Amino acid sequence: QVQLVESGGGLVQPGGSLRLSCAASVSIFAMNAMAWYRQAPGKERELVSIITHVGSTKYADSVKGRFTISRDTGKNTVYLQMNSLKSEDTAVYYCNGVMLGSGSAYWGQGTQVTVSS
Repeated sequence: QVQLVESGGGLVQPGGSLRLSCAASVSIFAMNAMAWYRQAPGKERELVSIITHVGSTKYADSVKGRFTISRDTGKNTVYLQMNSLKSEDTAVYYCNGVMLGSGSAYWGQGTQVTVSS
């Protein structure tokens, strides 16, 4: 059973920064891709950013230029650096991993990010 554990959420003022972490219980090289999603109250879960097995990255238009996804393969951890945060970034952020081969998807428990003055 793969476990993904997020950390790093919290309350930050508009314009501030946070770094989210997602620690995997298996090698992230076993993952076809890892991603960050978010879900705001009353809205559907949306893809924020993804990093593939070979290290390619993609971002939602709403976060391009402000968020950066990265990984530390030695620590089996994926990060989401969030800068210039806006109130509309307020949401629960979830880490997602899709296994190579089986295609099984795993989710973390989520971490709350609140952007407010």
